[in-house]
Amino acid sequence: MDALLFVKTSSLGDVVHNMPAVTEARRRWPAAHIGWVVEEAFAPLARLHPGVDAVIPVATRRWRGAALSPSAWREVVAFRRGLRARGYDRVVDTQGLLRSALIAAQARGERHGYDRASIREPAAAWFYDVRHAVGRDQHAVLRNRALAGLALDFVPSDRIDYGLPPRPAPAAAPYAMLFHGTSRADKEWRESDWIGLGQALRRRGLGVVLPWGSEAERVRSERLAGAVPGAEVLPRRPLDETARVIAGAALVVGVDTGLLHLAAAYAVPLIGVFIATDPRLTGPVGPGPIEIVGGKGDYPGYARAVAAAERLQPA
Repeated sequence: MDALLFVKTSSLGDVVHNMPAVTEARRRWPAAHIGWVVEEAFAPLARLHPGVDAVIPVATRRWRGAALSPSAWREVVAFRRGLRARGYDRVVDTQGLLRSALIAAQARGERHGYDRASIREPAAAWFYDVRHAVGRDQHAVLRNRALAGLALDFVPSDRIDYGLPPRPAPAAAPYAMLFHGTSRADKEWRESDWIGLGQALRRRGLGVVLPWGSEAERVRSERLAGAVPGAEVLPRRPLDETARVIAGAALVVGVDTGLLHLAAAYAVPLIGVFIATDPRLTGPVGPGPIEIVGGKGDYPGYARAVAAAERLQPA
């Protein structure tokens, strides 16, 4: 096989979940050109994977907000022209949405995706040349790998390998990163619990670092830092720079959010705080130590996260 293309555009966690499929595709086809179509905001993450030869940014989110703008339409035309500049032996849409299927349909190559019973938006299946049955009760990482294996002629290995470079040496002053921001209000942890956890981590000798991605998250980070002595609010950074900070952490604690999955990809010891979603389907998976507290309908107080931290990092 000379060239293959992945279509996995968003969101942050979904992009990270696609990395093991890319790793296995590269292992199966070491000489192939591998491209990846991804939303422009997440392109820095896709570029972190050494098995990707070409990252092709798409801006569907931004274009939807400027549907009547001539400049947006010019960008759409340029994107399509760039996508079709190379032919691919196989195009694999691991996103499984109508918009990603429409993107895959623009590429030159045999298009593979989920069948109607396996996909979130069944209409998307009409745009594939080859449709594959993949169980919907599997974790997202396993679904991506299963589809890629069926499309690209490999059997997924037992080991989940995100393909990222090794973590750097531990920082001289160890720190924990707290990911309090998430896309849905029902997945948020109470600020009082974040404060209780942060104070406990400081007593254990860990620095506390608070990243943020929106103005509301920045304001919350400032409030939390004001209640946790010595806590640091990070400046907003590109995702690849944030990834390096995550890779150097001694511990990560986060709600169900994309950055938590990036920590799992780097094998950073982590605690996932789940409140409104099922960690069996969307929880962090990876080679590092992972503790999950809570679950759908099971709100965990901060004492459970403190106990998990003690198990991950005994005194």
